[in-house]
Amino acid sequence: MLIRNVTSRAFKPYGRVIKGYYLKALAEAMEKTECPKDSVIYYPSIKELEELKIFKQFSEEAYGGMPIQIGFCNGHNHLLNAVEYHMDSELNYACTDLILLVGKRQDIGKDFTYDTSKMQAFLVKKGTLVEVYATTLHYAPISATEDGTFRCTVVLPRGTNEPLPKRGKAHTKDDKLLTHVNKWLIAHPESGLDKDGAFIGLKGENIRI
Repeated sequence: MLIRNVTSRAFKPYGRVIKGYYLKALAEAMEKTECPKDSVIYYPSIKELEELKIFKQFSEEAYGGMPIQIGFCNGHNHLLNAVEYHMDSELNYACTDLILLVGKRQDIGKDFTYDTSKMQAFLVKKGTLVEVYATTLHYAPISATEDGTFRCTVVLPRGTNEPLPKRGKAHTKDDKLLTHVNKWLIAHPESGLDKDGAFIGLKGENIRI
């Protein structure tokens, strides 16, 4: 699979590289976070990261004053497994080299299936801050380091990816994709996510890099 740099023009439909923030303290804090060598972990909100000065800057500037959360996704991964989207942009800060697999929400079929051959791969070098647009399908980063692990800071509006509260009757068909707060997910048959109640709708190869 062709892997282009996130700085290339090809990434423009999916997101953008953001510059101007001083991220040294965030990088140092991320070095202390858990990073398994045989799995992927994700925590939506981490107190130590949200106590940093950058937390207020992200809230006031990147999200225009919205309440946000800073967490991380770390570990070892080489498979696509699923795609998700949110109703807003997501910020990813690469604390190691990593690869993002991305697609377009507009390519989801009327039956909520998605052809994985439409996914694109982009290398994000260590120290790069990326905005992933709300219309961009994405999931856990892919490892791109010699030891096979990655560390990625994840910034989203407060409450995203938390357990769903008790809700009333759904009025939209895509509600069957909703697995957590502000998280719509389509899984691959080989992912095993059906055991967690995920909608199985990815068609084609479960991309491995």
